[in-house]
Amino acid sequence: MSQKPATIKEIAQQLNVSVSTVSRALHDHPSIGLRTKMQVKKLAEELNYEPNQAAISFKQGKTHTLGVILPSLYEDFFVTAISTIEEIAMANGYTVFIGQSNDDVEREKHIADTMRRHRVDGIIVSLAKSTKNYDHFEQLSKFKIPVVFFDRIPGGEQFNTVSCNLSKSSEELVDWLVKQGRKRIAFIKGPDAILHSNQRLEGYLAGLQNHKIKVDNVLMVSTDLTSEKTKEAIQKLLALKNPPDAIISFNDYVALDAIKFAREEGVKINKDIFFVSYANLPITSYMQNPPVASVEQFPTLQAEKAVELLLGQINQDAEERKPQRIVLESRVVVNS
Repeated sequence: MSQKPATIKEIAQQLNVSVSTVSRALHDHPSIGLRTKMQVKKLAEELNYEPNQAAISFKQGKTHTLGVILPSLYEDFFVTAISTIEEIAMANGYTVFIGQSNDDVEREKHIADTMRRHRVDGIIVSLAKSTKNYDHFEQLSKFKIPVVFFDRIPGGEQFNTVSCNLSKSSEELVDWLVKQGRKRIAFIKGPDAILHSNQRLEGYLAGLQNHKIKVDNVLMVSTDLTSEKTKEAIQKLLALKNPPDAIISFNDYVALDAIKFAREEGVKINKDIFFVSYANLPITSYMQNPPVASVEQFPTLQAEKAVELLLGQINQDAEERKPQRIVLESRVVVNS
């Protein structure tokens, strides 16, 4: 049967010394003699003494824990990101608590509040797809808990954010498709609440304008990122009298669903219709018909920047913290 770890008070009673003497001995205070230090440390080891982490955290004003809230660990992008976040956090003496919102706003709010009550030193967030109000994160400033958003970020200059420039890369996707002889380019948009849904769309429209291609509204459809809604979107496009010869999808997961449904309708993938998207997931390289091109959004680099930004905020006085917005350049990757 394992022995319950002893307290400083129990060590002091056995050695017939004060609690403060034991505490100073364990911390190698110069006012404590060598013999007393050795006695205290020997007994502490025998009794499985462990420092009271809660008391230490209270004294230091830090728990050395970080919270991370992600939409889902089902996605490779976020798996890569959390691995990077944990590695950097541990190297800096922090433990990471992870919560998945599952793209549910109420769940996201509950996780944020739970992390607040556990007194994490800071939180890194990628927003749920339907989050439009950020009060549950903004109120954390009252508790001096800094928040850094990455990838799925809110608009507004008052937030710390790390993201990629997807407007420019969307223009580049259109440019590449036109160079491949594709002119009737469709667009599958994501949820409006996701800031980068609109960035992608802006880039798509700008790309068409660059090549003097007239915007056709029937070529713009939406999905809520579920397979069902993506199927509806691709069916609308394939049912057109003049269907598209290329489709830009919100991300690789949407593209893979779209490819699946298009194949079921007899479409020759990346021949009749070119499929391109965002995220550049490694798994697509093992597929027979992956998106022919995808935008690399650098999950490792985004995660690195997010942790560095958060640790910098934690190590500043709350009154001195100023929001920072870090924007990385994404890159179109063509699959050979």
